Amino acid sequence: MYKYDRYDQAIVDARVDEFRDQTKRRLAGQLTDDQFKPLRLKNGLYLQLHAYMLRVAIPYGTLDSRQMRMLGHIARKYDRGYGHFTTRQNIQYNWIKLEQAPDILADLATVEMHAIQTSGESIRNVSSDQYAGAAADEIADPRPWAELIRQATTFHPEFSYLPRKFKIAVTAADEDRAAIRLHDIGLKLVKNAAGELGFEVYIGGGMGRTPFVAPLIRPFLPVDNLFSYCEAALRVWNRWARRDNIHKQRIKILVHDLGAEEFTRQVEEEWQAILVNKSDVPRAEFDRIAAYFVPPPFETGLSDEVDRTDPDFAVWLDQNVHAHKAPGYGIVNISLKPIGGIPGDASAEQIDLMADLAERYSFDELRVTHAQNIVLPHVRKADLHAVWQALDAAGLANANLDLISDIIACPGLDYCSLANARSIPIAQKIGTRLAGKQRDLGELKLKISGCINACGHHHAGHIGILGVDKKGTENYQLLLGGSGAEDASLGRITGPGFDEDGIVDAVEKVTDVYLGIREEGERFLDTYRRVGLNPFKEALYG
Repeated sequence: MYKYDRYDQAIVDARVDEFRDQTKRRLAGQLTDDQFKPLRLKNGLYLQLHAYMLRVAIPYGTLDSRQMRMLGHIARKYDRGYGHFTTRQNIQYNWIKLEQAPDILADLATVEMHAIQTSGESIRNVSSDQYAGAAADEIADPRPWAELIRQATTFHPEFSYLPRKFKIAVTAADEDRAAIRLHDIGLKLVKNAAGELGFEVYIGGGMGRTPFVAPLIRPFLPVDNLFSYCEAALRVWNRWARRDNIHKQRIKILVHDLGAEEFTRQVEEEWQAILVNKSDVPRAEFDRIAAYFVPPPFETGLSDEVDRTDPDFAVWLDQNVHAHKAPGYGIVNISLKPIGGIPGDASAEQIDLMADLAERYSFDELRVTHAQNIVLPHVRKADLHAVWQALDAAGLANANLDLISDIIACPGLDYCSLANARSIPIAQKIGTRLAGKQRDLGELKLKISGCINACGHHHAGHIGILGVDKKGTENYQLLLGGSGAEDASLGRITGPGFDEDGIVDAVEKVTDVYLGIREEGERFLDTYRRVGLNPFKEALYG
């Protein structure tokens, strides 16, 4: 994984000193709340319902045990003993005291971490495939490119005062585990007929008030032109973005209004104007960064056989362990979705345990997933049972990856000042109600947002739930048919919303319909796409 050089460390240390001074002035009354707000947002600090919330960047979801233990330390010392892993592969803390925020940033800086550009109108944490560098189906590790983008866009003057936040994801496999088509820019590493490496470029995706699946803007961009092409796209957006209307400021609105063809024409024209060299990616710099992502020293000659005599272990093995590119290894998914628990939360003790397991069994590496789980990317199959036993003792061995209880949920009205409804209790009730039949249901991705901002990715759920305010009462809309994968699609609202108990009943009815009409081998999403909305709507509304 990437390690800071002296420039990285100097930047982060300087930012900590600046923010400490800004915080002192705010606490002394020398800065008003309005003056302080843009300063704290640039450092990942939000003011929510009950306290400040700090969001910490985990670039492309990769961290080591030393950094993971620091996250546990912060949870224990500055919060209430836990952290919440997010859909942006970050972690956030919900009970931060303003006077302690600079100390947290200083602690993070000692382990090459920060909270820069995790909020505000900037390019946010660059995300990627949580299996990068381990997956058998990728053509290259996408993380060096994600790191290049991170370095190039941090404090870049062209990208410092954007119309709205901007999100980029990079992947390198046909199976899209990073939801690239629901990003402002999605990049997929591909090879052309000549075997050259390049990117498919998708621009204009996103969720929120007006969701869009990003169109393919360029089918092949040479990797050496990554920076100039992204800059051209942002220049076009900066030129025409609706800065007068917060609801129309995202690049997805511009792409939709202009149309993909005209937007592409303008980007290509701008690109040619700034393309002065055949390559704008410094090859020496790429090679320097890529050296941090060489595969670990995998053992050879390992057996792929695993003792499956323990039935509980066998179920976990089948559900939560993914194929690895190296023989004798597996990719372990640690579920942060216990039945009846809060999706994405982990206690300080659990965080420490995961750090210990990474150090002992996974070449000192962990990943945060956009589904709010944790990955140990490189575990010998001979060690899988020992890892499972340790996770089971800590309440982290729930075998539910991609099942209906593996719910994505935002913090909702329990914490967020923007939310209209609670997400956490709905997730808890649905997970508890349907736990007994989740294996029969198979792959079924359920996602919940507490407001239209869609932090819970409800548009991309096979089943999505959106909490809204209906005349002062929490109400929940039900959506079906969304996907954030390579078959990206947006869910459709079924009809009138439901109250808290009603939405749980509604989800159960939908799953019952599916079980009654599915054909052999069909996932829920396959069945929905085959039969459409009507059979489900009839069961819900009569």
